[in-house]
Amino acid sequence: MSEQKKAKLVLEDGTILEGVSFGAERSVAGEVVFNTAMTGYPESLTDPSYAGQILVSTFPLIGNYGVPGDERDENGIPMFHESDKIHITGMIVSDYSVEHSHWNAKKSLGDWLKEYGVPGITGIDTRMLTKKIREKGAMLGKIIFEGEDVELHDPNKDNLVAQVSCKEVKTYGNGKKRVVMVDTGAKYNILRCLLKRDVTVIQVPWDYDFNQIEYDGLMLSNGPGDPQMCKATIENIKKAIPTGKPIFGICLGNQLLGLAAGATTFKLPYGHRAHNHPVIKNGTQKCYITSQNHGFAIDLKTLPEGWEASYININDGTCEGIRHKTLPIFSTQFHPEACGGPTDTEKFFDEFIGAIK
Repeated sequence: MSEQKKAKLVLEDGTILEGVSFGAERSVAGEVVFNTAMTGYPESLTDPSYAGQILVSTFPLIGNYGVPGDERDENGIPMFHESDKIHITGMIVSDYSVEHSHWNAKKSLGDWLKEYGVPGITGIDTRMLTKKIREKGAMLGKIIFEGEDVELHDPNKDNLVAQVSCKEVKTYGNGKKRVVMVDTGAKYNILRCLLKRDVTVIQVPWDYDFNQIEYDGLMLSNGPGDPQMCKATIENIKKAIPTGKPIFGICLGNQLLGLAAGATTFKLPYGHRAHNHPVIKNGTQKCYITSQNHGFAIDLKTLPEGWEASYININDGTCEGIRHKTLPIFSTQFHPEACGGPTDTEKFFDEFIGAIK
């Protein structure tokens, strides 16, 4: 790493941390957030929900198992990634492993970041940085190289969903039942989980009026940024709710369903990110360990009549899912498709498909 350039992480509170580059040597700005997962960086980096963010890994050793290849399954979907590209703006790690070893590795993490023009810094005290973010909240920051400064930028003021959503309608599978998946930044594993349950999936852009086509169920995907930016999506969901057709929302889809129902959303201090967040089923003692990645949540106090919270985050008491009291409409703030992460909540896809059939 001695041949690599030095780089700095500069936070909006004036903190400056110096490290060594292992990715693209390019200055960038974004929102600095942390992820507590021990594994799964190929999935996290390709998750569109991370668009606009400089990702800090709390696990100290990163890069030791490299990056898998771009092999695709029978539906043409990458087998080991959650989208077709890296979506993070930059990456901060404590100890980058120059050598990597894994049966599935095709390249190093550093080479992969360079391929997509994404900078990475190692040699940063990520423990201290995580504590700072935990106390002050997610903050703006920038990775800069000598002679190439950039201005701080708040990605939550951008319509990130419009940037990561598909641009045209696509159809996958050949099942008898038709599921419309609104792509607001969908992870491929949502698509995989639907297809293995023998349905036809019609993937539509974030602002497409899906109410004009025939479908049996509506899937609202995950995605990045402030849900209130997606006004067209919210209006289309409002029209879909009274039809009584099954609706299942995940992550951003949960927030969009809440807004369509009439609730409001707010920005979390530092969000929920990684694999081990405890979530309890409302009114019970049943707890799930979940995978999460979001920075906004539904304000439970604003849920209108006819709706209720279905899951609650044990750590901070925030909403982790809502449901309609009489219609087959529900959502989760966490990721039942969880790739990578725990898979014990994948059963919600069975409930959704069961409601359709």
